[in-house]
Amino acid sequence: MRRSEFTELADHVFGPSLARTYARDLVLEQIGGVSAEEALERGVAVRSVWTALCDALDVPESARWEIPPEQRRR
Repeated sequence: MRRSEFTELADHVFGPSLARTYARDLVLEQIGGVSAEEALERGVAVRSVWTALCDALDVPESARWEIPPEQRRR
């Protein structure tokens, strides 16, 4: 998973404004008690950060990985 995919999925699942807020401010214990942004800057695997963010916000597995083709960025 690439960082651009993380951003696109986060925007889709949470909406752009909340996605930025969650990535910046939400402390994720699952990846060391840091925010998603900080974890990514430290080199934590993007997939692990995405999973931790989704787990922390109770995003169902079915909503984590797929963006309908008509809603994808081009």
